[in-house]
Amino acid sequence: MRISTEKLFTHPLGILAAATGATFLWGSAFPIIKLSYAELDIGKGQVYEQILFAGIRFTLAALLILAFMKLMGRSIAYQRGSWRGVAKIGLSQTLLQYVFFYYGMSGSTGVQGSILAGTTSFFQILIAHWMYADDRITPRKLSGLIVGFAGVVVVGLSGGATGVHFGLAEICLLAAMFFGGLGNVLSKKESGRLDILYMTSYQMLLGGVVLSAIGAAGAGLMPFAFTWSAAGMLLYLAVLSALGFVLWNTVMKYNQVGSISMYLFLIPVFGVFLSALLLSEPLHATVWLALGLVAGGIVIVNRKPAPAAPAQSRPT
Repeated sequence: MRISTEKLFTHPLGILAAATGATFLWGSAFPIIKLSYAELDIGKGQVYEQILFAGIRFTLAALLILAFMKLMGRSIAYQRGSWRGVAKIGLSQTLLQYVFFYYGMSGSTGVQGSILAGTTSFFQILIAHWMYADDRITPRKLSGLIVGFAGVVVVGLSGGATGVHFGLAEICLLAAMFFGGLGNVLSKKESGRLDILYMTSYQMLLGGVVLSAIGAAGAGLMPFAFTWSAAGMLLYLAVLSALGFVLWNTVMKYNQVGSISMYLFLIPVFGVFLSALLLSEPLHATVWLALGLVAGGIVIVNRKPAPAAPAQSRPT
């Protein structure tokens, strides 16, 4: 028996598998990017190299999706009238998000970057409030937003040489999460008329090419000395981008923004522990507190209100 795409991605197990898979992939990007920078000797101040690396990653991710479409016998030809929607998504979800993201990650830790990634869900809820009449901010959602952003404040107020801090890199990461949330909501809107694979591949290709051009303008066409290890990490980053965005855009297409945003909490969960595992970054108490606040905020935002009790009939 064949299950339709819509039934698969609206079934609780389908949502869980797709959203968890996408967030695991995105969470793993934090330590892998840090390791890639170290392997390719990309320093904090080498902004053009960071942008070029991002451009190569997303161009490769787009080509992987297009190759998959060809293997499936799907057309990859340009669809008339799609350029405006694809351009808007590519500008926010790839170009602007990752210009800020890569610079932010170069000056922040994998743990801090992972925690700040949890704010994407809050930005999505705020943006959805303005774009969808049935996804308005309620007092319950507002209280969740306050609790969640308290986690970001905890990150900012944490001090000490071995603690975490809040500076330009973290501000750039927050900007990246805003553009990521905007891109996610725009993708949901455009997926109503565009094929998910087509939309995702071409917005990535557009964003990746522009990122590559900006980076190459300042760093040269190929300033990197790729080792097998660096090439493997780049390929992994491209695969996780392709698969992660296809999964996420699909599950967003068939479900409300508010009901799916809670799964973005798993990005900091996976990112924190993978950073600790792969980068040997310590897990300070402030990290756990911030993580708990972000988690609490998302739970509050997405908790369904209890059904009203039936009115008791009064004896006459």
